[in-house]
Amino acid sequence: MNSKQRLLMSDLLTPSLFDTLVVSIILMGLFGLTATAAFAQHLARTTVSGDAKTPAGKPLEFATILLLKAGDSTLVKGAAGDADGHYSIDNVMPGTYRISVTGVGYQKAFSAPFTVETGQAQVAVPTLVVQEDSRTLGEVKVTAKKPFIEQLADKTVVNVENSIVSAGGTALDVLEKAPGVLVDTQNDRISLKGRTGTLVMIDGKPTYLSAQEVVNLLRNTPSNGIQSIELISNPSAKYDAAGNAGIINIRLKRGTRNEGTSGSATVGSGYGRFPKASAGLTLNHRAGGWSLFGNYNYDYNERFGSVDARRIFGKGDSLTTVRNLGYRPSSSRNHTFKAGADYALGKRTSAGLMLNGMVSDNQARIDNSNLLYNAGGELQQNVTMVNASTRGLQRIAANVNVKHTFDTLGRNAGPRELTVDADYSYVSIDPQDNMRTRFLNAVGEEVRQPLVQRNTPPSQVTIRAGKFDYVHPLSKSAKLEAGGKISYVTSDNDARFETLVDGNYVIDPQRTNHFLYDETISAAYLNGSKDWQKWSLQGGLRMEHTRSLGNSVTLNKVVDRNYVNLFPSVFMTYTASKNHQWRTSYSRRIDRPNYQDLNPFVYVMDTYTYYQGNPFLRPQYTDAFQVGYTYKGQTTASLSYNHTTDVITGVNEQMEQIMRVTTVNLASLKNINLNVGFPLTITKWWNTRQTVDVFYNAYDAEYAGERLDYRQVSANVTSNHSFVLPHGFTAELSGFYNSPFVYGMLRLRALGQVSVGVQKTLWNKTATVRLNVSDLFQTMRPGGVINHGTTNVTFTNRFESRVARLTFTYNFGNRNIKGGGQRRSSAEEEQRRIGGGGSN
Repeated sequence: MNSKQRLLMSDLLTPSLFDTLVVSIILMGLFGLTATAAFAQHLARTTVSGDAKTPAGKPLEFATILLLKAGDSTLVKGAAGDADGHYSIDNVMPGTYRISVTGVGYQKAFSAPFTVETGQAQVAVPTLVVQEDSRTLGEVKVTAKKPFIEQLADKTVVNVENSIVSAGGTALDVLEKAPGVLVDTQNDRISLKGRTGTLVMIDGKPTYLSAQEVVNLLRNTPSNGIQSIELISNPSAKYDAAGNAGIINIRLKRGTRNEGTSGSATVGSGYGRFPKASAGLTLNHRAGGWSLFGNYNYDYNERFGSVDARRIFGKGDSLTTVRNLGYRPSSSRNHTFKAGADYALGKRTSAGLMLNGMVSDNQARIDNSNLLYNAGGELQQNVTMVNASTRGLQRIAANVNVKHTFDTLGRNAGPRELTVDADYSYVSIDPQDNMRTRFLNAVGEEVRQPLVQRNTPPSQVTIRAGKFDYVHPLSKSAKLEAGGKISYVTSDNDARFETLVDGNYVIDPQRTNHFLYDETISAAYLNGSKDWQKWSLQGGLRMEHTRSLGNSVTLNKVVDRNYVNLFPSVFMTYTASKNHQWRTSYSRRIDRPNYQDLNPFVYVMDTYTYYQGNPFLRPQYTDAFQVGYTYKGQTTASLSYNHTTDVITGVNEQMEQIMRVTTVNLASLKNINLNVGFPLTITKWWNTRQTVDVFYNAYDAEYAGERLDYRQVSANVTSNHSFVLPHGFTAELSGFYNSPFVYGMLRLRALGQVSVGVQKTLWNKTATVRLNVSDLFQTMRPGGVINHGTTNVTFTNRFESRVARLTFTYNFGNRNIKGGGQRRSSAEEEQRRIGGGGSN
C-alpha cells in the first residue's frame, strides 16, 4: 500500500499569535491562583508505621500489610512486617487511609481510618490484634481488587485483569471501553482525546508496527493475557518523543514474585455470528536469587465485517454513482507468548532476560460488488471482485536488562541507580491477495473476460536498540535523571503485483516495487525534579537526531533526511491541601511517518479504489499544554491545548471513476480538550466511575487546491459500574458514547455500546467463572462522510460486535499481592511504524 508519486506539501508552520495567547492565559491563570504559596515550608513525605500482634500478645511475624484508601479500599501500597511484627510504609501522600493486616493462619484485620496531613512526618497506627482463623488449613490469600478505571496523577489505568466485561475478548475490545480512546476500525486508527498519533507499547516496549498493524495486533491479542492498559497523554522527557497524542502502554500478565511456584490457567469460548475459543497458561517460579516467569495464550476467532459505501462524481448528464457493497468473513489463529528470568547477581545488582512474541495466521475472503448508476439512477454495470487473502505475522522481541544500585549519597538522599537495556526485534509480515474481477452488465451478463491478479507484498523489519537510564538523588526531595538511547531500523518491502495472461502470471511494473528503508535515531535526555512543602517541579530536555534513507530500488528514487530536534517538558504540581491539588505541564512531541506509508507503491483495494504511498512525508510536531485539578485523589479535571503542524493525515481524492487513497501532511491542527472523571458510591454494593472528554478539533490546511478547515466539537463519555451481589456473585456494566468526530477530511458519525458481565468465584476463590456480552444492543455501526473537492463519499460499516463469552480461570500455587516489576526496554518509538501490504 505505497506510492511512487511526489506530493507538494506545506512548510512547517510556527504557532500563531492565537496559540501563544491561549498558552499564556492558561499558564498565567494557574500561576496566579497559586503564586502566594510558592515558597511555603519544606514538604516531608509521611511515614506510616505500626505493629501487629496475636491475641496472646506475641508479634505477628512477617505479616502482609496493605495501605488502602479509606473511601473505596483501593490498594495504594503493600509492605511486609518484620519478625517483631513491626511495619513501616514510607512516602505516603496526604489523604485518608486504613491499614489491612493478615498472616498465614490468621484472619484479616483492619485499622480505623486515619488521615495523613500535609507536612506530617510520622503517623503511628494503633497496634492491630489479628485473630486466628480456625477454618484456614493452608495459607490465607490476600487480594485487593482495583477498579476497572483508575485515575492517577500522570496517567489513566484500565485494570483489565479483574474486569468481568473484558474476559475472553481482545485487547482492542478493552481499548474501545477506555476513557478518551476512539478506535476507528474502518481506517485502522486509534485516537486519544481527539488526537491520532498514539505510541502503542507492550510492557514498555514498542511493537514495531504501523497504525494498521497495531490494530491487527490488538485485534488478535487475547485480553486474558493483559494485566492493565496505561493511557499517558503527556509523557516526560524520559520517554521517547514519539506519540503526538501520547502513549498507550499494554502491560501483560507476569504474576507473583513469591518463593515457590504459582500460576493460572484459563479456557474460554464465545459466539456472536461465528464461534471463538481461547486458552492460556501463566507460570511463575522464584527460588533464591532466581525469578522465572512465562505465559502462553492461544486464540481462535471467526468474525465478519461489511461495508455499504456510495460515491458520487461528475456533473449533469455525466453524474455517476458507485455503490460498493462489501462482505468480509475472516478467521485468525493467534499464538502469543512471553518468557523471562531475573537473577540477583548481588545485593545491589540484578540482571534479566525477557522474550515475547506472536505468531498469527489470518485468512479472509473479501466479496466486493461495485454497482454503477447513471444520472437517472439506472444500473449500468456491476463489477465484482473476490479477494481470497492470507496474512501471516511473526513477531519476536528480546530484551536484556541490567540494574545496579550504588551507595546512597547521604542520610537524606536515596540510592543512585543505573539501568542498561539492549533490545532486538524482528517482525515478518507475509500477506498474499488473490483477486478475481468480473465485469457484468445491468442484467448480470459478462461483458469481458475476468481479470485475475495476485499481490504478494512481504515485509521484514529488524530493530536493534540500546539505552541507559541513571538516577542521581540530590537530596530527599530532589533528584536528577539522565539517559541515552540509540536505535537502528532496517525495513525491506518487496511488493510483487502480477496479472494472469494466457495462463501465466506476468509482473505489472507499475505496481511492483522493492523498497528499502534505514533509520537511525540517537537520543539523550536530562530530567530534574524538586519537591517543596506544597510545590513540586519537574523539568526535562530531550534531544533526538534522526537519519533516514528511503530507497525505492525499482523506481530509482532515494529520499535522504537528516535532522535534529529538541523536546522540552515541564511539569508543576501545587498541593493546596490534602483534598485539593493543581498541576500544569508542557511538552513538545514528534510523530514520524510509519515505514509502510513511506513505501512508494500502489495497492489495489478494488476495481475503483487504490492506495498510493508517499515517500516524501515529513514528521509532524505537537506542542501540548495542560492544566489539571484533583479532588481527594479521585475526582479529576483537566484542560489541554495542543497545536500540531505538518499533520500526517489520510486523504481521499476522486479522479474520474477511480478513488485514490494516500497519506499527506496538512498544515496544522488545533485541539482543545476538557476532561472530567469522578467516582460515585451509590450504595454499599454499587460503585461507579464516569469519565467525560469534550474536545474541539480545528484543521487549517489546503488540499487539492481547496481549503480544508473542518472544525468539530466532539465528546467521549464512558461509564463503568461494579456490583457486589449475594452468594459470591459480582457484576459489571460498562458503556461508552462517542459523538460525531472529524479526522482530516473525514467526518465520522456517532457510535457507542453497552456491555455487561457477571462473575462467580469457586473453590475458596481459587477459580473464577465469567460470563459477559459485548455491545448488548448492537449499536456499534461506524460510518461517516467525505465531502471535499471532487470527493463525495458516504459509508456505513458493520462487524460482529455483539458477542457472548464464557471463561473459566483456575489459580494454583503460592499466590500473593507482590507483583513482578515491569521493565521498559530501549525500543520505545519504532514499533508502531512497521506495516505490511495485504488486506487482513
